[in-house]
Amino acid sequence: MKMKPMRNAILSPKTQTAGFTLFEIMLVVVIIVLLGGAAINYMGGNLGIAQETRTRTDLQTISTQLKIYQAMNGFYPTTEQGLNALIAEPTTNPKPAQWRQLMEKMPVDPWGNNYFYVSPGKRNPNSFDLYSAGPDRKPDTDDDIGNWDRK
Repeated sequence: MKMKPMRNAILSPKTQTAGFTLFEIMLVVVIIVLLGGAAINYMGGNLGIAQETRTRTDLQTISTQLKIYQAMNGFYPTTEQGLNALIAEPTTNPKPAQWRQLMEKMPVDPWGNNYFYVSPGKRNPNSFDLYSAGPDRKPDTDDDIGNWDRK
């Protein structure tokens, strides 16, 4: 059996046309970047809606846990005890008679801030105010999102 010389196999037209040129690869990358930029620009307005939706979901979850705390003990945590009373047993009065850990950790709002809790509430005097400072990250401004705001 006679073997073909290696030199002929390397220089054959089939191996010379296989693969992509640097120009073709760069062209594909540029197209992908342009499409990605257009998609981000098109969906950019949805970020604010998503942040507000997540905030309202967090507020509902925390509110539910506060109501469970109140049902077990007959009162909500004080403003001083704060939302930490859902994570660790309060050491200040009034101490709960039937404390249980209701949350593993407290979420932060989409802007990276802690949620605010006041009991009794200024807007909900028979229960509590629970809110996020919103996009401006300043409490008690017009963009706050809270449990008084049922949209």
